[in-house]
Amino acid sequence: MKVVMIGSGNVATVLGGKAAAAGHDLVQIVARSPEPAALLAAEWGCPYTTRWEEIDRTADIYIVAISDRGLGQLRNVLSLPGRLIVHTAGAVPGSALLEVSMHCGVLYPLQSLKAAVRPFPEIPLLVDAHRAEDLLVVTAFAATLSPLVQQADDSTRLKLHLAAVMVNNFSNFLYTLADDFCTKEGIDFSLLLPLIHETAERVKRFPPRDMQTGPAVRGDGITSDRHLKLLSNYQISSDLYKLFTIKIEEFYRIKEIPAP
Repeated sequence: MKVVMIGSGNVATVLGGKAAAAGHDLVQIVARSPEPAALLAAEWGCPYTTRWEEIDRTADIYIVAISDRGLGQLRNVLSLPGRLIVHTAGAVPGSALLEVSMHCGVLYPLQSLKAAVRPFPEIPLLVDAHRAEDLLVVTAFAATLSPLVQQADDSTRLKLHLAAVMVNNFSNFLYTLADDFCTKEGIDFSLLLPLIHETAERVKRFPPRDMQTGPAVRGDGITSDRHLKLLSNYQISSDLYKLFTIKIEEFYRIKEIPAP
């Protein structure tokens, strides 16, 4: 298929790279900033533009990989009647591009994407479309990029987007705080990598609630107090430690209450 990529950030780079590797024809990049667009154009062997009026109108599919705010403004600068256009946002309704084209849909990568991280990871793709005939095309296109393709309506995508924020964005922030603590205390963060790996591996085989360990689930207040003393100079980490401890204790205490 002939593909126009609208955007030049992480999502555009990864999905465009996947499309190129799958044999699709990247015919143009449309982006706000010329520098990243030029780099991608050189990589994919296609032209780029920063002007909406110069967009190629012959593509089979237009992939919009821009910010959620930008999606809301796209109808003011772009009209592609009769062309298939999809956005890549998890928390934006599929109807967001209806004023750009009635042939619109969603190609949402349920993955944390970074352009610099190669090789590109496995990416579950959640698809939807305003028209049934377009859904068939979007689904077939998605299947060339990933073996994991499912249809998901607005509500399902939003719920999965929220869950993704919890398991990825929040957990990575905890890694950031732990790395900061280790650096400042002169200890080796890399010693925690096997633990991080094992934690992720376990939830492939067991329910996460059954894998909880640590002082909070044991009710070990003495150890928790010792940890909090160590965190006396780390306000954010201390606050989160207290909150997580309280919530873990509450969650597992509630679970153990016999049914009436």
